[in-house]
Amino acid sequence: MLIGEMLTKIMKEEMTIKEVATMYSVTTQTIQRKIKKLGYEWDKKKSVYKYTGKPPQPLDVDFSTLFRKTPTISTDLNQLKGKNRKKGIGRNSTSDVVDVLLAGTKPQPKRVYQGFYFDKDVLSIINSVPKNYKSELINEALRKVFKEKGLIK
Repeated sequence: MLIGEMLTKIMKEEMTIKEVATMYSVTTQTIQRKIKKLGYEWDKKKSVYKYTGKPPQPLDVDFSTLFRKTPTISTDLNQLKGKNRKKGIGRNSTSDVVDVLLAGTKPQPKRVYQGFYFDKDVLSIINSVPKNYKSELINEALRKVFKEKGLIK
């Protein structure tokens, strides 16, 4: 569910925080913390969420991307043997690693921090992914391009 859609339903009292928490198998505190982290604050007097974060508002972001989860992949992961299984990513599936990272899984390889400047259009895509997954997304996207160019195997 998109964040804008969810917040609208909550404000119109078509949905409660408790129902959202149940949908994602988390506590109500977790939902409230995620909403606040997105830059929204609850105005008790008006019973609305006010956006106080940096523009643009993340209204079109899928709320489920804010939670760790194993994405649904067409290949039955339980049937995959050790070589074909890597942190829940099926190599024989129709999704590639970038799709899986965008869906919210997080492998744990060793990393080195390096800062770069990004164009605004590229940065908006990177920022649409939860904080914990940004490095994985960038690494996998670059790895995919470098493999296509024959720079890495």
